[in-house]
Amino acid sequence: MLELLIKSFLISYSGAVMPGSLLTYTIDKSIRNGAKSGLLISLGHSLLEFFLVLLILLGLAEYLGTGLAQAIIGLIGGILLVFMGSTMIKDAFLGRVSIDIKDSGSSKKGNMLIGGAVISASNPYFILWWAAVGLGLVTTAYKTFGITGVIVFYTGHIFTDISWYCFISFLVGKSRRFISNRIYLGVIVFLGLCLIGFGLSFIYNSYSYFL
Repeated sequence: MLELLIKSFLISYSGAVMPGSLLTYTIDKSIRNGAKSGLLISLGHSLLEFFLVLLILLGLAEYLGTGLAQAIIGLIGGILLVFMGSTMIKDAFLGRVSIDIKDSGSSKKGNMLIGGAVISASNPYFILWWAAVGLGLVTTAYKTFGITGVIVFYTGHIFTDISWYCFISFLVGKSRRFISNRIYLGVIVFLGLCLIGFGLSFIYNSYSYFL
């Protein structure tokens, strides 16, 4: 059982530390709302993964790994990321964003929780990982230790996500008071461009499938 937990931890960390749209979103929200953002975002991310584990146990995960499913997810997710990135850039130029030194309100907390799940779901590679790698790991855990094994695997997996994004959020959130407004707006524009880049790559890959 301990071996399963360590295996889950190490494999999951190899994916969590890779840059992507969720990391970009976490940095953006941490600059705006502080160090607690990473916890809320990773909890939203973990909630989505909980439902994916249920789908695997129900035998439905294989459908998420099909080319058509990946293309549809990539197209919708890509459009969403382009929209979010464009909105970030527009808000930066219009002066609609600012660094909130005070604690986030309940509405912002709820938005980040949902945002963590939505940003994750918009990434076809995240879904593909669960339909391929995650499927094998959950299946092995279930066959070896039953539902207890699945719980241990899931616990180890989400611990890596939560610890990593909380670490990133802490670093960014605690240093934001030293960031000037001009630098802050520049970072927002850069992160917006990153989201647009991720979105366009998802759209391109999805478009290629339908050719």
